[in-house]
Amino acid sequence: MAIVRKLERITLGKTKQTEVESCTYSIIQSDDGKYLQIDSYGSAQRKVRGGKSQSIRFSPEAIIQLREILSKEL
Repeated sequence: MAIVRKLERITLGKTKQTEVESCTYSIIQSDDGKYLQIDSYGSAQRKVRGGKSQSIRFSPEAIIQLREILSKEL
């Protein structure tokens, strides 16, 4: 699992997208604050349907940064 502590903006070229079956989130309490974990689950085309595909966990600092990005960019 990846723990994100800092977000940096880049400009992407052409990207390929894949669909996921579902996505969940969890709030994890740690000694240094709350973490936001997002898990995505496999698409219908995967060999193992419904299996966890990716997990990403945002640190308290990254959550603050993510809030700022969302309020400015969206």
